[in-house]
Amino acid sequence: MLKTIHKLLQARAIIMLMERFFRLGAGAIATFMVARMLGAEALGTYGVVMVWAAFLAPLSSMGLNNLVQKMASAQTSPEQARVYLQTALWLRLLAGLVFGLLMILGFALFYPHYFKTGPWQISSLFILQAFSAMMLCEYEQNYRGHFRAVALSKVVVSILTLSARIFALLYGASIDMLFLVVGIELFLTGAVQYYWYRRYAPSEPGLQWRWLEWSAAKAMLQRSSWLWLSAIVSVIYLKIDTIMIEQMIGIAATGQYTAVARLSELWYVIPVTLAARYYPDLLKAYNNNWDSYLLILKKRSIQFFALAVVIAIAMTLTAKWIMLLAYGEKFVESATVLQIHVWAGCFIFVRALISQHLIITGNEPLSLLSHGVGAILNVLLNMWLIPIYGIEGAAWATLISYAYASFFFLLFAKSTRQHLWQLCKVKAKPKVPAVTPE
Repeated sequence: MLKTIHKLLQARAIIMLMERFFRLGAGAIATFMVARMLGAEALGTYGVVMVWAAFLAPLSSMGLNNLVQKMASAQTSPEQARVYLQTALWLRLLAGLVFGLLMILGFALFYPHYFKTGPWQISSLFILQAFSAMMLCEYEQNYRGHFRAVALSKVVVSILTLSARIFALLYGASIDMLFLVVGIELFLTGAVQYYWYRRYAPSEPGLQWRWLEWSAAKAMLQRSSWLWLSAIVSVIYLKIDTIMIEQMIGIAATGQYTAVARLSELWYVIPVTLAARYYPDLLKAYNNNWDSYLLILKKRSIQFFALAVVIAIAMTLTAKWIMLLAYGEKFVESATVLQIHVWAGCFIFVRALISQHLIITGNEPLSLLSHGVGAILNVLLNMWLIPIYGIEGAAWATLISYAYASFFFLLFAKSTRQHLWQLCKVKAKPKVPAVTPE
């Protein structure tokens, strides 16, 4: 039993899940405290600003996250691999700063009233988010097997910044101060990721401008363009409901919806982390045998969907108690919204594997198309349902658009429709028992 527990704690997927759950939990605790101490309007403001930060993330990532290591490892020399990694780091840093400045201008244009009390705190959040570029160093360390130290360091940063948020709230700080703390957390997380990259590769040069090579940048951006656009559109269809609620029925309703979304989306880290863990297995199976690949994909899809259904049922049955415990009496009326919204997770769980399948089979443009149609569907449904049903209408819009963009779009393309039928029909071959000699 102890050996089994030890193996689990040593497993990369478990460690990554524990680290990400801890960081999400820290963010959830801060959300709970904002709701209880500052009220729904402050939580709504917090939700709107963080949605804009979420829009900034795919803009500055440039679709490079999952591509850089693949291209770097395919190079024949360490020097050329270094060129790809450092070029990608410079591209993401520059993009983060440029898009961060543009985000500040856009936010000031659409939400000038938010800048009256704390313009520099919100601006600092958008600028410091550029240091998320150092995530590429974490991918490099994960590839080399140095994931434990990076994960532990990120947990330490989360503990420190969560303590700062709690301290600030207890001593009467406004919501603007929390934006500064979030920005500092992003900066510190990037710093520790870069530190471990340098620590485990002391012979490698630090980040230097001379390693930026435009031919490598062009090659990466040509391959990442579909993923970049897809990531941008996916964030729009995942987060646009918060913006529309704020515009259509006010900031207090936005706070209620933000409270629900925080609890419902807390589980989304599971499929993303596990899908990344199983991606090498899927890729190897695809290169070896199509039926073996489909069997693994089918097995994981059933597991992911079953886990999501269990979570959805549990949260549906306990929604009122969860809202009361997490946010207090004022938010209990939003329990019905949680009971609707949480079922969208069933499709998000499966989509994590479908996204891997689209990349493996060369269907990246379909990923962009599905997210694009999902975003349009979400906007149209929100425009129709929010004026009638309020934030419950937004939850139904989320569920329907997620269902299409995450799964049902497979039925509308010939290649994926064929894959889906093959996935349903494929069966494992019975094992032939070994014949022991007499």
